[in-house]
Amino acid sequence: MAPAINAPLLPNLEPSSSSSSPSSEEKHGSFAGAVFNVSTSIVGAGIMSIPAAFKVLGVIPSLSIIVIIAWLSNVSAGFLMKSTLAGESTTYAGVMKESFGKSGSVAVQMITMVVTFGAMIIFSIIIGDVLSGNENGGVIHLGLLQEWFGFHWWNTRFFGLLFIFVFLLLPLSLCRRVDRLAFSSAISFLLALLFVVISSVLAIIALVQGKTKNPRLFPELNNGGESFFNLFTASPVIVTAFTFHFNLHPVGFELKDPLDVISASRISVILCAAIYSATGLFCYLLFGDGTMSDVLVNFDQTSSSSIGSLLNDVVRLSYAIHLMLVFPLLIFSLRANLDELLFPTEMSLVNDDKRFFGLTFPLLISCFLAAIAIPDVWYFFQFLGSTSTVSIAFIFPAAIVLRNVNGISTLREKIVASVMLVLAVATSIIAISTNIYSFTKTEET
Repeated sequence: MAPAINAPLLPNLEPSSSSSSPSSEEKHGSFAGAVFNVSTSIVGAGIMSIPAAFKVLGVIPSLSIIVIIAWLSNVSAGFLMKSTLAGESTTYAGVMKESFGKSGSVAVQMITMVVTFGAMIIFSIIIGDVLSGNENGGVIHLGLLQEWFGFHWWNTRFFGLLFIFVFLLLPLSLCRRVDRLAFSSAISFLLALLFVVISSVLAIIALVQGKTKNPRLFPELNNGGESFFNLFTASPVIVTAFTFHFNLHPVGFELKDPLDVISASRISVILCAAIYSATGLFCYLLFGDGTMSDVLVNFDQTSSSSIGSLLNDVVRLSYAIHLMLVFPLLIFSLRANLDELLFPTEMSLVNDDKRFFGLTFPLLISCFLAAIAIPDVWYFFQFLGSTSTVSIAFIFPAAIVLRNVNGISTLREKIVASVMLVLAVATSIIAISTNIYSFTKTEET
């Protein structure tokens, strides 16, 4: 476990020992780096299913839900860091242990591992879709490697992903401090912006040429109650897209003042809400009811011009690279939580090569095999959004505020936390029930 943030690591000395000062300063992360790391944690694979959520919910409900969930995510992040700094812990699991004992700590560790590992699998599936294509409903969507080089054994999904894991994801996953990923996070975030810009340009061109689809402003409720409850299966997709709380503590406690991460997360949430809104709207305009759960697959369609084909390829490739650069942030959090759960009394993971490599390699291998076996990301998003991510982002932070073991929660914070908790639990139950009903009905037919 990490030491209490207020406990001195060395006895008080006279300022004559100047050698310790520079090194301690060098260990602090920058505010800009924190903004990029949090933004990159938010804008992961979730953005790829935002257009599909627009298709299910309609434009106006989707934009409204993005704004509401963005605000709630920012509020819950503030709850979490304020409660952490009032206690003795420096981790999400630690603050849950202070509030709910060992069971609370284990619960958040297990769910964080499910969220991060699930997101890693989703990233890998999408990267595989981009490189080697996908088949959905009997329709084959070609990957970039097939389009460029034709069909060969070396550009199949298995070998394409194997190359990416060995030569890109593995080296990045071996970084031991999250602040060292700030540069790759900055590149990753710029690539996400590039994706949004190109998608917007393509949509505007299609709009001028009269080739855009007619978007629905509101959802269709043709089947009455069944269609209404199906709307709740799309909302968790947006919840998943705004879940970054598992990286809040690693990023925050590398800053000189950990409280600065709240401002960093606020900036990140606003940026990402704008990106999600633009992506969902423009991609829905481009593809309409043909929008797939992984919208990158839609960009394999043939274009009437070489420039259009080039832009389609740039969109897919840039976002695949973006996901590759986000991947290390997820395995960083997953590895830290797994280590804290399995080896709570051992030295820091950063200083133990045996544990560090012993956790990293099995996690990467398991993720690779799962990405090969699982074909579609939509059900993964629904499952994560209605169970694990809603707990990490809303249920646990609200419960910490209501528990109030340090006596710092105000009446306003308790009211907001109560509303957040009720909404999160109710929406999650409806989404889970609807998914179970849909799966059962599919099996019967």
